[in-house]
Amino acid sequence: MSQSISMALIGAGIVLATPQSARANVITDWDERATAIVMPMTPYTAQRLMGMVHAAMFDAVNSIERRYQPYLVQLPANPTTSKEAAAATAAATVLATVDQKTASDMKTALTTYLASMPDDEAKSDGVKLGEAVAIKAVMARANDGADAPDDYRPRTAPGVYVPTAPMSASVWPKVTPWAMTAPSQFRPGPPVSLASEEWASDFNELKDYGAKNSAKRSPQQTETARFWLMVGPRAYHPFVRQLVVSKQMNVGEAARFMALAAVGLNDALVAVFDAKYHYNFWRPVTAIRNGDIDGNPNTDRDATWQPIDNTPMHPEYPCAHCILSGSVAGVVTAVLGTEDIPETAMTSPTAPGITHRWTNMARFADEVANARIWAGFHYRSSTRVGTDMGRRIGENAVNSVMQPIVATGSR
Repeated sequence: MSQSISMALIGAGIVLATPQSARANVITDWDERATAIVMPMTPYTAQRLMGMVHAAMFDAVNSIERRYQPYLVQLPANPTTSKEAAAATAAATVLATVDQKTASDMKTALTTYLASMPDDEAKSDGVKLGEAVAIKAVMARANDGADAPDDYRPRTAPGVYVPTAPMSASVWPKVTPWAMTAPSQFRPGPPVSLASEEWASDFNELKDYGAKNSAKRSPQQTETARFWLMVGPRAYHPFVRQLVVSKQMNVGEAARFMALAAVGLNDALVAVFDAKYHYNFWRPVTAIRNGDIDGNPNTDRDATWQPIDNTPMHPEYPCAHCILSGSVAGVVTAVLGTEDIPETAMTSPTAPGITHRWTNMARFADEVANARIWAGFHYRSSTRVGTDMGRRIGENAVNSVMQPIVATGSR
């Protein structure tokens, strides 16, 4: 791996644990670049753009190789067309739609990236193909509902004050899915009953272990909670990117693998917000400060309880991070055929100096679920539902889109 690429990856918060023979390729290069570009966006719009980038790169490469069903489009392409030029141009063209400055930056970045390639027909064909596919990818999401006006209605009684902070992703339940048939396809059943023993158990676990100054939460648990305060593509794309490198995937394999992960993550967001805004279940900071009105004798009010950090501005159920990590686990397990993975390591901007490592997808997803409990954001039952829901969404992506083309033999 070149020094420039290595430094870029480290700067993105990644610690590689792969053999010296492993190499990045055009897909991981442009995923790393795209992740950095979308960081200032909200996590939901950022993930949407990452999905467009990867759909475009996959369809561009697949138009040349023709090994899989296209995600959106399969354009005519000579087999000698440069896959690297096509994928890089596709990614840069999608990213150029962010704003004028980014468009200018992408023009420069793409020129630099392509400079090392021979100026031949394969390269020029790749550039033309990448541009054409990217335009299709952008057009396909142009009216997907992501920019609809916020119509969330805060329920209240006449004259009673409600908090007025803007809600997050309130339009996402109506965003067009990427591989699902409908936003509600994987909608779970309702949250646990407030009268149940399970509710009291969830409530009291959160109260004890999720409090800002918890006396029961261990230092390791606190570290994990803070580690997973990171959000958006930087929380999951670097993980998938490392697997591409450690498994030494070629360009076509990497394009499909990362596109499936991006589709799964986007469907996870659509599905989780469909469920969240459908059930409108209260967050721990609300429930614990109102523990005397839930009708359960085993929950007591704590008037000053606070979680580790500011509670995200959307309903609690189910756990979003759990669905996202579950979708990654679902895609990885379905594609690789196993829960076990090469050691993969990451750092986090919300836990400086800390590195976490995993060799198993179940343990990865479990860590994320526990982190949201220890941060004081989600109930145990919500994390279980979320992780399972995410896994099914990831598996659905692998089984629904970008399917291998099966050659039919003559009789």
